[in-house]
Amino acid sequence: MLCWFCAEAARATCRFCGRGVCVEHARFGPYVLEISRSAVRDRAEALVVEDAVQCGVCHPRPQPVAMPELD
Repeated sequence: MLCWFCAEAARATCRFCGRGVCVEHARFGPYVLEISRSAVRDRAEALVVEDAVQCGVCHPRPQPVAMPELD
């Protein structure tokens, strides 16, 4: 796989969109793995990976998208 930006060999893929990125173009940021409700505190809590690979081009939506057709 080649880097989306410079066509050099990709070292990773964006966690959000799957674009290949080389070492120079890789960005890092948080990625939510799971959201659950705490029984003790009765609030939503997230399990987050802090340094997930990101391409910097895609823009994941900040809020979940409803998909009633899957209910």
